This record gives sequence, C-alpha cells and structure tokens, in this order.
Amino acid sequence: MKVSYSWIKEYTNIDADIKSFCDEMTMSGSKVEEWKVLGEGITGVVAGKILSIEKHPDADKLVVCKVDVGSGEIQIVTGATNVNAGDLVPVALHGASLPGGIKIKKGKLRGAVSDGMLCSLSELNLTLNDYPNAIVDGIFILDRDIKPGTDMIHELGLDEEIIEFEITSNRPDCFSVIGLAREAAATFKKEFSVKEPKPLEKGTGNAADMISIEVYDKNLCPRYTGRVITDVIIEPSPEWLRKKLRDAGIRPINNIVDITNYVLLEYGQPMHAFDLDNIRGGKIIVRSAGEGEEIETLDDQPRKLDPSMLVIADSERPVAVAGVMGGADSEVTGNTKTILFESANFNMTSIRLTAQKLAMRTESSGRFEKGLDMNSTLPAVNRACELVEELGAGKVVPGVIDVCANIPEKKKIPLRPEKINAFLGTDIPREEMINIFKPLEIEINGDYAIAPSFRPDLLSEADLAEEVARFHGYNNIKATMLAGEGTTQGKRSYKQNLRNIVENVCLSAGLYEIYTYSFTSPAVFDRLRLPAESILRKTVIIRRPLGEDYSVMRTTTLPEMMKVISHNSNRSVAKGGFYEMSFTYHPVDKEELPEQRTVLTMGLYGGGDFYDMKGIIMNIADTLGIAETEYIPVIDNPVFHPGRCAAVTVDGKSIGTIGQVHPEIADNFEIPGDTVLCEMDIDAIYGLANLNRKYSELPRYPSVSRDIAVVVDDEVSAGNIIKLIKATAGSNLEDVEFFDVYKGEQIGAGKKSLAFSMTYRSAERTLTEDEVGTSFDKVVKALADKTGAMLR
Repeated sequence: MKVSYSWIKEYTNIDADIKSFCDEMTMSGSKVEEWKVLGEGITGVVAGKILSIEKHPDADKLVVCKVDVGSGEIQIVTGATNVNAGDLVPVALHGASLPGGIKIKKGKLRGAVSDGMLCSLSELNLTLNDYPNAIVDGIFILDRDIKPGTDMIHELGLDEEIIEFEITSNRPDCFSVIGLAREAAATFKKEFSVKEPKPLEKGTGNAADMISIEVYDKNLCPRYTGRVITDVIIEPSPEWLRKKLRDAGIRPINNIVDITNYVLLEYGQPMHAFDLDNIRGGKIIVRSAGEGEEIETLDDQPRKLDPSMLVIADSERPVAVAGVMGGADSEVTGNTKTILFESANFNMTSIRLTAQKLAMRTESSGRFEKGLDMNSTLPAVNRACELVEELGAGKVVPGVIDVCANIPEKKKIPLRPEKINAFLGTDIPREEMINIFKPLEIEINGDYAIAPSFRPDLLSEADLAEEVARFHGYNNIKATMLAGEGTTQGKRSYKQNLRNIVENVCLSAGLYEIYTYSFTSPAVFDRLRLPAESILRKTVIIRRPLGEDYSVMRTTTLPEMMKVISHNSNRSVAKGGFYEMSFTYHPVDKEELPEQRTVLTMGLYGGGDFYDMKGIIMNIADTLGIAETEYIPVIDNPVFHPGRCAAVTVDGKSIGTIGQVHPEIADNFEIPGDTVLCEMDIDAIYGLANLNRKYSELPRYPSVSRDIAVVVDDEVSAGNIIKLIKATAGSNLEDVEFFDVYKGEQIGAGKKSLAFSMTYRSAERTLTEDEVGTSFDKVVKALADKTGAMLR
C-alpha cells in the first residue's frame, strides 16, 4: 500500500526523518518495501510571471517571453500558444533537471537567446487528473497567486515523501492510513487520535423514506450501511484531495468518486456510490445472482453471473457485483443529483471466489477477501458524508439505514506476563506490556486482553507475545541458548549430502544452475514430437491456471532446459552449460496426490558434445560410489538424434537418458543443432549411491600396459568390448580404457576401429612378459569369437 508520510502524520505527532521512520516501522513489523520523493529528479523549477510576449523575429511559430523568476528577469523562447502576459507558469531555469534525465541549458533558438523553458504538465510528471483545468498539450498555467521565484516542487506537492508498505494478508487493518498511523504511533510511542466523523445532515427528510435495504443472506453480507445525499454537484475535487489520491497511486475522477476512494484509503473500508434515481423500485436487495443473469460493470464489460455470486440489486436487476465492482446502469454521472452511499461488509470467501470467476481483481475485492471489520462500515460512511459537506458536493439526508447481523463479541485472550516472558526469553514487566497494548487499542480486563474487532489476527497468547516483541523491539531481546537436554545439533540429511555432491560436480564441470517453472503448456509435447500414447502426455491439470501456457504440471524437464538454452543462444551467448535439480509430476489415483520425482537435467551447446556430457555423468557416478555405468544406444526416442542417444544404465536398470537433440526439436525450440541434453532420475541415483570408501596401499610392483585396436561392425559398442576384455583377461588386469574410434575407407564400409589401453599389475610380484602375453592372446581370441573383431 502506498501512502504519503504527511498523511500518516495527521493522526500522530511523529517527528522522525523519513529514513528513520521507515527503518523503525520495518523493525516493528510494518515492512517498508520502498520510499521515494514524488518529484525525485526534478530541480531548478520555479514560478515565473510572464511580463511580455513578442513575436520571434526569425520564426513564425515561436514567441519571445520576458519572464520574472524572482531573482530577476529572463528571456525564454517558446512555441506554446496558450500563454499570455500576466500568466504565472512553471519555469525550468538554466541547469534545471526534469524527469527522464533531461537537463535544461541556456541556448539560442533561431538566433534568440532562451534562458530556460516553460513547463507543461507532462514535463513535471503530472496529468490532467491532477489539474483538470490545465491544457494537456500546452504550458501549465498556474491558477493561484504565488510570488515569482517560488519553488514549484514544494508548491505542487512534488516534494511529498511516498512510502510503499508490504502488508500481510492477516492484517486488513493496515490496508488503511489510520491503521498504519496506529502502528506508527505505537512504534514511536506517540499519541494517536482519529476524530469521530459527525456529518451535519443539512438535507431534508429521512433516508429510510427514500430507499429501503434488504439482505437475504446475512452470512454473506453481515452488515450493509447506507446514507443518502441530495442536491449533488459533480465537479473536480479540490487540489488537496487529488494530491492524496495521486500520492497513493489512485487516479482522481470527480468529487463523489474521489470521496469513496479517499475513505477506502483512510479507513480501509470499500464504498460505492449509486445514482439513486436509477435504482428501480426504491429498494436495494442484497442477494445471490440468478442463473443466467448478466450485468454490465463500470469497465463497460458484460459479465455473466451465477448463483454462487453475491449481487446488489434493485427491484428488477443487479446494479453491482457485491464487493467487486458497480454496474454501469447506476453509476454516478455528471447529471446525478441524488446518491446512495454503500458501506458494507461481505463474506471474504464469497468475494474472493466471485472475483476469481469473473477475472476481476479490484481494490475493493482485494480488501474484502482479507476479512474486514464489521464495525468500520458506519464510521466510513459518516466520514464520506462529512467530506461531501466539506467539499460542498451535496446535502446529507438525516438518518442511517443500517442492516446488521449480530456483531461478534471481541476475542478474550488470557494475559499471563510470565508465560509471554518464558515464550520470548525476556523479563518484561506487566506494566510495560500494558503500555504496549494501549496504543494498539487492546483493552485489559483483569487477567485478560480484549482484542479490538479490527485485529482478526489476535487469537492466542502467542499473538500477544508477538505484539510485545514487536514494540519492545526485537533488537532489545537478548540472544539466549535453548534450555534443557533436548537440544540437538542441526545437520544435513543423507539425501541433502548426496544432492550437494551432485551439484558440486555440475558446478565443477562449468555448468550454471537454473531454476524453472514446474508448470507448463500441453503444447510442448507436440513440439517434442511425442506420440499420442506417450506416458509423458498424462499430466496433472491445474484447476485454475494463470493461462494456457501454465495449465499442466510438467512430466519432463527437457522443454524448460531448451527454453533456457534458446534464450541465451538468441542473445549471442556463443556457448553454455546448465543444470537444474527439480521435479516432475505424474498423476496416480484420483484420490491421491501426484507422484513427485526428483530429476537432474543438464544441457550443453556451442562446443560440448555427447562425450563431454557422458564425462560429467561418469564423474557423478564415480563421486557417489556407483558401480560402472553403461550406455545403451537408443534409436526410438523422438526427442534425440537416432544415432546419438543412449540410455544410462547401472546393472541393467535405466537411470537416465543422454543425447544430442533431434534436428526437428532444435528447430521447434530455436536452439543450436549441437545441443546435448541429459535427464537423470536422481531418486534412482540416490538409491545406488555408496559413500563408504575403502583405501588400499600404493602398489609395490610396476604395471604393464598393452594397447589393442580391433575392427568391428558398427553395431558393436565400446562398452561391450570393455566388458568382454574384463571377463577374459584374468585377475591381473587392473584397468581397461577406451581411447579412440576411427571410421574410414581403410576400415571398410559398416566397420569401425576401436582402440583400448589395458593395464596389468600383480599385488604379489612383477609380471612376466609371458603372463601378460598369454592374457592378451586370450582377449584377442575372445573378441574374435564373440564379436568378430579383427586386430588392426
């Protein structure tokens, strides 16, 4: 919520500077998101009086003005046509700054010296809503008698300090200036006062004789308060009211609408003004909408209603969607002479559901869905009537129509200072606690605290303790150790340690971590070329999605990884590598929650290839103590190139897929054709991990190496050759490593050459040439018999 600092000061005598105020309010629980000066960046603008105007000697559309700016007379050249001698205007002097970083400097226009610039509304970040009598595309003519040289920043209220608070949904009272001022007074231990509104009621007759109000369901509308205004005069609001609305980010419209918005800000109570002459039958009925009923709302949009929605109706049709927006048929116009002010309290759940169904989030609905105080309707409508009289906008008819259900009793909470001190680890006296509660309007009755009706968040002793802690000062509470023998030392779980290991490997490989949305569009499955019967198309559907692009929970993380690669590649990032540890969601029985699977996704482009990705996977497996991974060729995965894709397996169990993307997929997602992706089942990897380590002494005897290159059919994988070598070579084989592959005319069509390095070593003695040779010959024979391999 935005509010000017000066408005808060109208209810309490705080004298802190803006920075100290914001810091203290944040520390006491009213978080300040930011603060700024409204006219920040505007300097050197003063009031000037035009003394004379002459035609420019060398330009038909320019005039030369002599202007009194207080410190002397200057000359300004302008093309504006709405200025006359004697006018008071804002003048940007030489060296002045305007919004957008504009600097004003003395110069010449068609040979005539210009010492500054006459300013329009837009050049001061103002609009016709701020000054309705101004001209939108002309110089801003001031409608007041001020001395030339007066600082216009102060005169126009552009030096106002604006504070934006971040209000939590459990504090509806703080969605008002009065509520924030109450918090400020308690924070700074200052007096707080709000004058009770008492309209003079100079109208004739009685409101009850002019309109009747009936509420069908008091659970949905516990209170409906109305007052009537006659002899209404619709005109722009005075400048002070327009400024306060502008400071809060609300556009001024006319005096009646501005009064309802002012009360909304001041009291936090939404209001609405009906043109009473357009209320048929002289009756307001608060009821549920009928099936098929429609209403055109103030935004000129037709809305279809249903019986779950609460409406304000007259004797014939709906005239407003309760708590959301009024209807066009009963809006206040320039011809309105009699109005009905509505100040009501509606069921928070009903308003939220209605606003969601109609896709209408308004200032009013946003407040009603937080749960407002029933007791605020009457003072709010009286305040509106008081403002009507103050502005001369009409006459208040005597009498209030107030349809009210039983007002709930105030909540009584046990007050046990010793309990609060034990909870906070403090030693705060009861008297100090009572002094804290007093400005918050928390009454004390013996050993009980009585929560005010505008504080629905105060329910238990823990809530009272929070109030004490907030205003005693969190920084004044000394840090203490936990008492008792049950204290434990925090540490990561086993799975958290495994995750750290995996992420460290990814980071060490130069990958950047990303984090993407868990919801996606069903259209991505078509872009992935998935068949209609693919299990990945069975998704968890979001009941109320933000839109079609976020309507289902993802079953694969590959599209999000490709979107990140596309984003970077299309912005001239030549190469990159990314990883994401996240989740996929898979539907199960309708009565159960979806299955959530942890997935590691990696992507490389612009230099990395299949073997680089394979190396990262092998490093992860080695670091987690997982047995040897195997890579089984896959040719039927529609996402990947049929000759450059493999399933990653351990002991025959698949734990992931690695491959270069299919060319069509690369086109669909606008990513480079050399992109390599990997999707790993982290839960399966965790189940295979073994962090137990065994250490052996350094070898005493030398190793013997033998290289072997064999020619095999294309279908034979290096992994199968390695398995066969290990099974045949005997116990003295220490390691075997694949280091080269070659295809060419010398090998022959359909053939390839694979080269391996074998390392032999015995823990008991130095191996002889005959021992190594015998083992080598067995390997050659086994490869020839089982794979048709020939020595190269």
